[in-house]
Amino acid sequence: MTVTDPRPTRPDTPLLVDTFGRTARDLRVSLTEKCSLRCTYCMPEEGLPPIPDAARMTTDEVVRLVTLAHRELGVQEVRFTGGEPLMRNDLERIIAGTRETCPALPIALTSNAVGLEHRARGLVEAGLDRINISLDTVRRAEFAELTRRDRLPAVLRGIRAARDAGMDPVKVNAVPMRATLPGAPDLLEWALAEGVRLRFIEEMPLDADNTWSRVEMVTAREVLDTLGERFDLHPVGREDPAAPAELWEVPGHTTADGAPATVGVIATVTRNFCAACDRTRLTAEGTVRSCLFSDDETDVLGVLRSGAGDEEVARVWRGAMWGKQAGHGIGGDAFHRPVHGSDWWMTHQLTSDTVEPVSGTPRMITVGYYAAAEDAAGTARERLHTAATTIGELAAEICERHGEPLASIVTVSSFLVGESTTRDPAASLDEVTAIDVLPPFAGG
Repeated sequence: MTVTDPRPTRPDTPLLVDTFGRTARDLRVSLTEKCSLRCTYCMPEEGLPPIPDAARMTTDEVVRLVTLAHRELGVQEVRFTGGEPLMRNDLERIIAGTRETCPALPIALTSNAVGLEHRARGLVEAGLDRINISLDTVRRAEFAELTRRDRLPAVLRGIRAARDAGMDPVKVNAVPMRATLPGAPDLLEWALAEGVRLRFIEEMPLDADNTWSRVEMVTAREVLDTLGERFDLHPVGREDPAAPAELWEVPGHTTADGAPATVGVIATVTRNFCAACDRTRLTAEGTVRSCLFSDDETDVLGVLRSGAGDEEVARVWRGAMWGKQAGHGIGGDAFHRPVHGSDWWMTHQLTSDTVEPVSGTPRMITVGYYAAAEDAAGTARERLHTAATTIGELAAEICERHGEPLASIVTVSSFLVGESTTRDPAASLDEVTAIDVLPPFAGG
């Protein structure tokens, strides 16, 4: 049987292009799964299972991959995220190393600001330019209920420390919930007084309890209507086409440099910006994700650790981004939650409703693809978080994730486990950490 790849041929360019004409220039790097808060819309109360230290990117590995992305792939800015990146005690060294190898690269951080008051100045000295801080309410009781931690005073001190240390701009991101929506004008009033830029972001289906509902979600329109009860907002638009925030000027208020003050609304669900998305993502375990809501991961850290040069790592990264989907599809009939829900959840949570459940202990398996399988998968290897206990179960997951034409290839392929090749679907995956898919014309 002849399998034809329906995708167009990738153009000969070093940049991170995809089949929809987009170019990724904004790199998001998750540094850890750990967090000091337990926000109900993203974290389980008990926290996430720990990533083994050996699986997490080291200081030098983060710096090398960011440097490669900047020099070889055309990345023009990097943002370090988590979990909570302040949970890594080498954060200053990561930023300093990045600044040393990429002097002109803008470096940003996303944080909850707990503990930032003690590190803000050191981060700036290391080379950090700007910061986004998550804060959904300035009402202490609401904050404690939402985050399951009574840390609002520490967050406010961290925000002021960032501003005083010279980070510019300091942006505050708020996820509006039904319980906190009435306090949105108070949050904007506080942001204007503190001289920080406030942006409201529609809640996305990233919650640990899978309770997100499009019907119950607070929309951008509702946020603007609520703010309009106190402020006379004037639409400004986006700073650039790839910027997610739609801005509204707040008349009568200015920034520290005299410019008109604004508030932003990011309508990730009701007015998504997928068509202009310019992001590429690295998980804490060094896998590339082309979209926050994609099930696909491509292991570039494994390629790097195998001794490959930058050219090979860059080739694998380009292949991962070439297959980027058109959009996240949240709210559509075909949408299902990704296998991994968020930057810091990427390697821990299996939530797909379309894959039959299996009974094993979830862990990471590196899947290698050869010949036609590599062409169909769009990558030479990827890391899958799976509870599959047999080759048959793993093959079913691969087929479900990728669909055609890869599914047809997998069903006639052999599987290389260690030094043995098998077609037996009942073959055990006990203690298996890597497996290769071999089409009949690739040694099967």
